[in-house]
Order: sequence, then structure tokens, then C-alpha cells
Amino acid sequence: MSFEHYIRSGSRRLRCGYTTGSCAALAAAGAAELLLSGTAPETLALLTPGGLRVDTEPVFCRMEGKRALCAVRKDAGDDPDVTNGILIVAAVSKCDDGITIDGGEGIGRITRPGLDRAVGEAAINSVPRRMIRSALETVCDELGFAGGLKVVISAPEGREIAKKTFNPMLGIEGGISILGTSGIVEPMSEQAIVETIALEIRQKAASGSKRLILCPGNYGLDFLREGLPELEPIPRVKCSNYIGDALDLALLEGMKEVLLIGHVGKLVKLAGGIMNTHSRMADCRRELFCAHAALCGADRETCESLMRQVTSDGCLEVLNDSELCKPVTESLLREIQKVLERRSGGACRMGAVMFSNVYGLLGKTAEAEALLREWREPA
Repeated sequence: MSFEHYIRSGSRRLRCGYTTGSCAALAAAGAAELLLSGTAPETLALLTPGGLRVDTEPVFCRMEGKRALCAVRKDAGDDPDVTNGILIVAAVSKCDDGITIDGGEGIGRITRPGLDRAVGEAAINSVPRRMIRSALETVCDELGFAGGLKVVISAPEGREIAKKTFNPMLGIEGGISILGTSGIVEPMSEQAIVETIALEIRQKAASGSKRLILCPGNYGLDFLREGLPELEPIPRVKCSNYIGDALDLALLEGMKEVLLIGHVGKLVKLAGGIMNTHSRMADCRRELFCAHAALCGADRETCESLMRQVTSDGCLEVLNDSELCKPVTESLLREIQKVLERRSGGACRMGAVMFSNVYGLLGKTAEAEALLREWREPA
């Protein structure tokens, strides 16, 4: 039974899937039906919060002592999701009153504050919990059961799969998370990445810090570790290409001082107001180098040479040969500072540090210089 809902991505038609949250709710309903009626359902159905109906067949549905077990296989559609194909299992048993939801084998536990659930709880997020509860309440109503139910969600492969996710870095130990807000997985969606960045920033804010370092990638983290070891106490988050989203999220969480440390290949795009630095969104690196070089007095030959380059380091080499590297990077950094200030709207101090793997530190914006000076002062 295939989930036949599609979205368009460019010229491609991609099949959607359903989340681990939807799987958990489907499995819980199947197990509850077996427990309360004595008959295992042949098919399972769910109307997701996103308004799409999911119909699937249980992988198994059986009694084990006094509890009923039902398993649903995760279908991520055309999304490259590491949890695609894993089993989500619900074990349902009777209890005195109400509905209790917990995580079992392969479901992570929260070990740090700032996530959707409290420290110590199973990593089953709020929307999936509501979906599970609603599914169980529906079965109880249909079968006239007025007692309580306990459901334990597990994922037999979850502990190993979690090693390929952000969970260990977020403070979720021992397994995967049961996630989803719409119940549906949209292929190639950027939402999951941005939500992960949001979780990390929320965690840093929950620790009480009002200072944050953002690095687009591992190069920035390496540069920070090796070149600015004195900033080790300052919380840092890797924001990938989603610089604008990360800055907005930092503001949302009440950060007052944010330092962006990144490779020139990413940060130069900020001088053009490009806040998602993925090449499919925009790639104006050489154009920006060329424009600022012209402002700094570059001749036509230098500008033409810049426009022939395919890398940022290639542009820097041209500028070095023309003895324009320092004035051009300073010009770019001034523009980057203006873009950051527009983004913050005065609600937060933001600065940027730009470097190259070939040429090392290229410079800092004026506000970055001030922040670094203050952060290095003894508390």
C-alpha cells in the first residue's frame, strides 16, 4: 500500500512520505484495536495534522502476554531520510486511568534542556504525542472502552540509526526521536535542517547565555578552535547555508550578541544580501569581488580576471597580485556589517569574522572587533 501524494521540485515530481509521528500513531491505534477487540486490523488509517490521509498495513500485530504489539514501517517517500524503512512499534496495555505515552528501546531520551520535551523524557515530540493520544481515544470511543491505556513506542533499529542523526549533538541519547508537525515528510524539505538549528539555538538560550557564535560549516568551527581558542566558553551552533534563518532564530531566542565566523566563500555572499548561501539559491561571489574591487580602484584587466574565477580563493589570488586584497576584503566586511545590522533591526549586536583556508584570517567587521575585545575581557 503506497502513500500517493506528490510535490513538485523544479521539473521533478517527488512522492511524499509520512513521519515517525504518524507511524507511532498508526501503530498505537492498531495495537489498541487488537487489545480491546481481540481482532488484529488488516489495515490502518490516519488523518494527519496536515490534512492528508495515510493508509497502510501493519508489519505485524500480535499479543504478547497482556499487551498488544503493532508495527508500522516508516515510508519517507522520495526524501533521503535515514529513518526510511525502519519499524516503529507500539506496545499497548491497560492501566487504571488516562493515556500514558512513553518511549522504549531505540527511542532517545532527553539529556539537555531547551528541547521540545523535558530532561529525562522520551524524545517523542508534542505533535506526535497528540496524534498518538487522539488515535487511542478514537479506538476507545469506537469500542466503548472507558479504562486507561499505556503505550510504549519503540524502534528496534533506533539506537544505530540515531548515530547518523543530529540527536547525539542535541543531547538526545539512546535512539531516534519521534517527530513531525504535519505528519507528512516532504521530499528534499529544508524544514528539518532549520528545525535542528532552531533546537540547538534554543538549547544555548536555555543555558542562560545571551552570546552566540554561528558557523556555516566545519571550516568555521575548525578556525574557531584553532585560531580563537579563548572563545571556547561561548556557545556555538553550525548553521549550514541557513545564515538568515539562524540569525532570526537567535533574535527569537533573545540572544543579544552574535558573532558569525565563516569561510569567505559563504560570507562574501552576505555582502550582496544573500542570506541562504547555497549555490542553487545564488552564487554572486565573483560579481561581488569584482564590484568591490572596482570601488577600490581595480582596473578593467583585474575586473575581467576576477570574473573568470570559479572559486573565492581564486579571486583572492587575483586581488593579492593586484595588491588589492586588504582594501577589497575591508570593503566587503563593511557591507556585511550593514546587512547584519539591517537583519537585527537594532535588537542584537552582530558581527562577522571572515577567513580563507589558503590565506587565513581576512578580517573582521567593526562590531566583531568590539565583541571579541569584550568577550576576551575577564568576567
